[in-house]
Formats: sequence, C-alpha cells, structure tokens
Amino acid sequence: MGARRLHPAERVAEYTEAGWWDGETTDSLLRERIRLHPGRLALVDPANKADLVDMPARRLSWAELDADVDRFAAVLLRHGLGQGDVVGVQLPNIAELVCVYLACWRIGVIVSPLPVQYREHETVQLGGLAGFTAFITAGRVGGREIAAEVDRLRDRLPQLRLLLAFGADVPAGAVPLDAELRLPYDPAGVAAYLREHPVDPNDCVTICWTSGTESTPKGVPRCHNDWLAIAWTCLEAPRMTEDDVLLNPFPMVNMAGFAGLFLPWLRAGCVLVQHHPFDLPVFLRQIAEERVTYTVAPPALLTMLLARDELLASTDISSLTRIGSGSAPLSPAMVRGWQERYGIGVINFFGSNEGTGMLTDPYDVPDPEQRARFFPRYGVHGVEWSTRGARWTKVRIVDAATGEDIEEPGRPGELRIKSPQVFAGYLGGTDLPSPFDDQGYLMTGDLFEIAGDRGQFLKYVDRAKDVVIRGGMNIAPAELEQLLAGHPAVAEVAVVGYPDELLGEKACAVVVARSALVLDDLVGYLKERHIASYKLPERLELRDELPRNPVGKVLKRVLRDSL
Repeated sequence: MGARRLHPAERVAEYTEAGWWDGETTDSLLRERIRLHPGRLALVDPANKADLVDMPARRLSWAELDADVDRFAAVLLRHGLGQGDVVGVQLPNIAELVCVYLACWRIGVIVSPLPVQYREHETVQLGGLAGFTAFITAGRVGGREIAAEVDRLRDRLPQLRLLLAFGADVPAGAVPLDAELRLPYDPAGVAAYLREHPVDPNDCVTICWTSGTESTPKGVPRCHNDWLAIAWTCLEAPRMTEDDVLLNPFPMVNMAGFAGLFLPWLRAGCVLVQHHPFDLPVFLRQIAEERVTYTVAPPALLTMLLARDELLASTDISSLTRIGSGSAPLSPAMVRGWQERYGIGVINFFGSNEGTGMLTDPYDVPDPEQRARFFPRYGVHGVEWSTRGARWTKVRIVDAATGEDIEEPGRPGELRIKSPQVFAGYLGGTDLPSPFDDQGYLMTGDLFEIAGDRGQFLKYVDRAKDVVIRGGMNIAPAELEQLLAGHPAVAEVAVVGYPDELLGEKACAVVVARSALVLDDLVGYLKERHIASYKLPERLELRDELPRNPVGKVLKRVLRDSL
C-alpha cells in the first residue's frame, strides 16, 4: 500500500532544521534501548493478566521485548501486512499490546487503537472510516469474546481481510497468534523488508479518535515526529530517567495513554508496569511491590485517596515521588494535600489528541495553588520554562467573535497553538473544516484567559461548547466544578446547562455525593467563596456515578440530554 506521509515537506524541513524533529522513529528508540541495556527489565504485565485474557503474566527485558517485537513483525509480514496498512487493535494494557504497537511501527503498519469497551457500533463505524485491513485482539477480554464479535462483523467491514487473536477462545475465522508466534522464523526476512521499505519519521503510525461526545468521532493521524516531540514534554515534566519505574493505568489508545507514559518510557529506557482494568487495591499493591516512582491518575481518584487515609496508611507509597494528572481541572486543595502530606508533587497536564501537551510541574511552579489553577503561557518576555516544548510552542488567545488576539488578563478567548507537537490534520481532512486558522495555529476549542502578575500563566476556563449561557452571561462549568470539588460532601461533580424559557439556560450541578446533600448546601458553599450570583447552580441532581467514555472523560452530552 505504501507509507502515508503526514506533514508537508516544508514543515518537515523547517522543524528538522530547528532541531525540533531529530529524525528518530519509535523503532530507532527501541534499538537504542537494546544497545544500552539489553538485559535490563523493561516491561511488566498486570498481575491479573491471566484472569483478563487467559495468558500468563510476564516480565520482559529490553532484549526479550525486541525478540518478541521482531517475531510479531514476521507474523504480520507472513500474512501479507506491510507498510501503510491500517490495523485495528483492541487489547487491554498487557505486554502483547506493547509488542503489537512496536512491531507494527517497525515495518510501517499503521495502528488504530480502540478501547476494549468499544463494541459492534464503534468497531464498524471506525473500521469503515479508517479502512481496517486487519484486526488484532484477544479471544477473550474479561467476560467478552471480542475476536468472535469482530469475526461476526466481517460482512460490515468489507476491507477487513485478516483477524488475529491472542489467547484462548479464538474463532475459526481468526489466526491464533499464540501458535503463530511459536513457529520458527528468520530475522533476516524482517531485516530485508526494512531495507526495501525504510520507515520515515513523517510516516503515519497511529490513527486515534476524538471522544465523539458531540458527533461522529474524527480520526487523528500521528507520525513518529509529532508523537516523539510530545514525548519529550511528558518526559521532562516529571524529570523522568532510566531509573524510574512507571505505573500505567490509562488505556493506551489516545494522548493520555501514548504521551503520558508509553512513549516517554521508550525515550527514557526505564521500567513500564502495566495496569488494566482499573482496580484500586491492585493499583496500590503495584506501587508498593514494584517500587513505582511515577504514575498518572485522574483528579477524582487523587481527591478520594486523600479523603480516605486508611487506604494510603495501609500501603507503602514511599517510592512514589510525583504523579501526573489532568483531563479535568485540578483542585488546589488536592494538589496541596499530596505535596504537604506525602511530599509528592502533582503535575497538571492539559492536552488533546490533536494538539500539544501543556503542563505545570513542581519544578517550574512549586506553589501548589498556582500549579492546580494555571498552565504556562509560552513566549512571555523574561519568563523561562524548563521543558524544551516551551521553546517550540507558540500560543495565542483569540476572541472568538472578533478574531482579535487577547493580551489583557481576565478576558476569555480560544486557545490556539502552533508547535511541532501538533498533528497535521484529520483523517479524510479534505471533507472536514480545517482545524487551523489562517496563521497555521490549531484552533483548540478550549477557552483560556491570561493570568499571573506578569501574564505568564494561562487559566483554563472551559470547552467553548460546554459554556452555559444564562441570560447572555457566560458560565464556565469548569470554574464551578473546581470550586465544588472542595465541598466535603462532593465526591465527583459535573456542571451542565439545562433549558430555561426566560434565560435560555441555567446551570445544574450533577453530583456523586459522599454524604447527604441538598442544593442549598452547594449554593451556600459557593456564596462563601464570593462568586457572581448568576453563576450559582439552580438545580442539583444526585447520581451514583457520572457517565464517562472509555478513556474516562465525563460525557456531558449524556448529562444534558438527561436533563
């Protein structure tokens, strides 16, 4: 089929000459790790792997990982897959998932990862959009026989010509990978293919998907260049080294999973411990037993752990020195609590599948209050940030109505970004509106305002589409959520708009409560914080849980529809 190059040649030349793209590929990073530390531990399976996929848990050195990658690449080539083919992958966070990705990228196959929660609707929809020629999964994942499910969809996926599955319960229409990987193979065959089909850093390696909370998901192609540029930022924020032990609880299907830990691990050459599905006792046990030094976790989990001292008191977390968090505004009380009670710095991440990773770390911003509330405003004269991404990234705050750049604090506008970490454009991009403005900046759809005594920070306001407009006044749900997260009875909260005949919309707080709670409690709590009266929620809905997509993002569309 041939490689798919993503960025225009002039951009590649510009960013390469500037040193922002350095000619590396994921496979060249892997080979460097093998050269330096072949016998060193690289990858650890989830302890519950056997229950999850009927396969034994493994611990692989870099050399063992490379051997598995090469053998799997040979299997793909043997079955006719090669450079430019698009393969759907639906596997949990197990060693085989890492091997599949690295093997595909070694020979130029494009991976389109799907969360294991996706079912028939998403598989058919996304497989059709991306043109899956093959699908890689397991016979069983938890209680589902995913390989058999996909096998039954063949008439609805006309381009799908190959189904490969790990483990037991492999249907007759699928290639059993466990048996295939036991067959003898000649490494020279893979090497010969690579000589004839060299991989370019601008080749597409993944097609991830937007969350699809409002409409049909959009495909987000990424190449080696822009993924590995993001990996620098996510490695430098926690000051990751080859001595770190990383615990990964995020599905490796999008920005959080790839950029948060997987690709920085490949750059650093440390140990990656996989976790799936999320299980708090297992998660805490892995921290203690594997002597984890760095992990990532959603804000709600970190808040809950602080509130339940008995969980942390019974776990040895002495090896843990920093935690990354994001996907929702962080509570200053939570960030301060981890720092003051456990000496653990929480890094505040913001990013998207399309864009760059922005972050506030304990080294550049030691004040936990500032770190929870703000992100760097790159390019401010006299203000230095320690990550190289800060030197690569240009930002604008733009008035959505006028298109003018905003320079003064406190005035919300759309964040726009230009960076070697930004994607090239959507899958089938000619059929979609361009995500870039006339200056080449990515229009993120996220509202920020300038903050800080020197204008050195950006304060997240909200997603533009999530703003509640009450009688002509804009209410930012994220602002209210951040405040309400500090209420002792609130475990989780999402604020959404609901229709009102007179005012257009009003704000509703949807809460997962720890204890008895009524609307007056929340309103009184907010009044004590002296916020504008028009921002006060006028309705409270109590839920046992908030609806989330497979990667943990709250589905506000579902909440709005329910109201």
